[in-house]
Amino acid sequence: MDERNVKPKEAPEILTKPLPQILDEIEASIKMADEAAKSARKSAEDARKAGEKAASDATRAANQAIANVQQTAKNAMELAELLNLAIREAVAAIEKRLSEKP
Repeated sequence: MDERNVKPKEAPEILTKPLPQILDEIEASIKMADEAAKSARKSAEDARKAGEKAASDATRAANQAIANVQQTAKNAMELAELLNLAIREAVAAIEKRLSEKP
């Protein structure tokens, strides 16, 4: 093997950098990780709040829809009762007229 073509192995950075620089880089990495964790916690909290609000809004909308359906059913029942009464009165009037004719 030709030794002129062989590149000398480079020493790992940790062996060539001054210790204070390595410690600064470690501290910077820790701070970045801490900020990322804080950001993730805030995002999770925001998502939880958004989910709770969506559930609350959906519940409120469903309750309103139920109330509307109940009111419509009540109104329909009242109209049916009035119609039933009107039909009974009409039948009674017709029967009376028919019974009066010779």
